[in-house]
Amino acid sequence: MSQQMSLAQAASGPDPAQGLRAARELRELAERLESLQVRNARDHGWSWQEIAFFLGVSKQAVHKKHANRQRSAVLHGKHEGHEER
Repeated sequence: MSQQMSLAQAASGPDPAQGLRAARELRELAERLESLQVRNARDHGWSWQEIAFFLGVSKQAVHKKHANRQRSAVLHGKHEGHEER
C-alpha cells in the first residue's frame, strides 16, 4: 500500500512531471482493479446493470468496456475462478 500512498502524494505535489506520471500510474492501477472486480462480480452472477450501478456508469458503458476483455480472458485461459474440466 505504501507505493499507492507515494503515488498519491506525488500526484498532488508541486512537480508537474512527477504529478502527471503518478496520476497515470494511479489511473492504470484503478483500471486493473476495476477489471478484476468486474470479472469477480460476473463470476458471482451479477448482471451488467448491477455492476454499472456500483461503478456509476451506464450498463452499455460497462458492457462495452469489459465484455470483450472477459471473453478474451476466457479464450486465453486467463479467467480466474474457473477450473478446466
